Amino acid sequence: MNKVSFVPHSPQSLSSVGLVSMKVAVIGLGYLGATTAVALSLVGHDLIGIDPDQAKVDALRAGRVPFFEPGLDEALAQAQSTGRLAIQAEHTCTSADVDVFLLCVGTPQSRSGMGADLRYLESSIDDLAPYLRADAIVVGKSTVPVGTAEALKGRLATLVAFEPYLSWNPEFLREGTALKDTLTPDRIVIGVDEPHSEALLRQLYQPMADLDIPIVKVDSKTAELVKVAANSFLATKISFINAMAEISEQVGADAVLLAEAIGYDERIGNKFLKTGIGFGGGCLPKDIRAFQACAADLGLEQSVSFLAQVEDINMRRRTRVLDIAREELGDLTNRRVAMLGAAFKPETDDIRDSPAMAVAELLWAAGAHVVVHDPKAVDNVRRMYPNLTVADTLEEAVAHAELVVVGTEWRDYALADSAVLGHLAANKLVIDGRNVLPYRQWQANGWKVIALGRNLEHNPVEVLV
Repeated sequence: MNKVSFVPHSPQSLSSVGLVSMKVAVIGLGYLGATTAVALSLVGHDLIGIDPDQAKVDALRAGRVPFFEPGLDEALAQAQSTGRLAIQAEHTCTSADVDVFLLCVGTPQSRSGMGADLRYLESSIDDLAPYLRADAIVVGKSTVPVGTAEALKGRLATLVAFEPYLSWNPEFLREGTALKDTLTPDRIVIGVDEPHSEALLRQLYQPMADLDIPIVKVDSKTAELVKVAANSFLATKISFINAMAEISEQVGADAVLLAEAIGYDERIGNKFLKTGIGFGGGCLPKDIRAFQACAADLGLEQSVSFLAQVEDINMRRRTRVLDIAREELGDLTNRRVAMLGAAFKPETDDIRDSPAMAVAELLWAAGAHVVVHDPKAVDNVRRMYPNLTVADTLEEAVAHAELVVVGTEWRDYALADSAVLGHLAANKLVIDGRNVLPYRQWQANGWKVIALGRNLEHNPVEVLV
């Protein structure tokens, strides 16, 4: 089945022919909620975006997305120009006209354990109940433990005078490509247990169905499992290749070439087989921990016990950078280290559970003077890591550095002039934690390059982002 490109040019071109416009409320306007609200308004639905954070509401009303996501500011302006997107801090009487309530609030890791904190979901249910019509549906999109939909439906049933409709519709957007992933996802999963919710969700996603994007109908419990299963698989794949990197470093092999070789097998594929300092962000780490907690609650710890090893491998890749730094420099006290990258991945300013920042913290704890640069995330670093020095330019970060560490695979770093940087650094030593540097060029300009999982002496293959 061929998927048609779905590119936002004009509100009219995005609207599905014959679309029956729906009134939709998106509750929670973070990455997921803001992107969902903008995308659904662009395809022709009438949206109310609700978030109790007044600063976030004010920014969105002014046309500013309160985080960095490529293309979303422009899409927000386009959505606002249609008059189909309203942003507010709480429900009003207009919520009584809503056909579909989409729950997009966060489900962070609990402060008391590895499980998910569902307080924001529960609060959202309580807030919308007075406005819920008997024929309207509530749809969860947040990542949750299996059984959450059933529990929330029970909670909602105690607050209304009818049997409510509640289903699950997991999200699969990726930071950096969130708008594209929302408008043209690989698939749409709807977890429904009765025909009314199915009919409304198919109507909601008709513009995507018109592009031959598959809609996969499952029950609500399966839908809840889909997202955590997908994230667990991706995390496992990343940690697998990093385990191979550990072995490669020990025996003098090259894990990048290994990944290329096994990736040609269509049963394996080459995606997410990239060696480095591991995965991070606001989803994968917390989701695999919450999955383990959920399995434990079900008495099924052994079913996902491998996820503990997945996380252990992921953490070891961060400490590996510290070990290499000590091997090369000895005592790190007062050594100046340039950390290139703070975001957990490129094309975002999100530094939650960022491997780059974890490495920066390890180096700082070992006594180093760490200077962090990132094309988009420096303001977040200043706010959350006051103990670290922040540089606004790449050159400022590298100046006088005795060690340079690449922690995020921004193209800025892959394309940087290593000759110029070499004149600024006090010591031409770089640890490429993401395998993105054109290392032969760096070596030609006098740098000692150490790339995780690679044997640069015997294998001249370059890997560029």
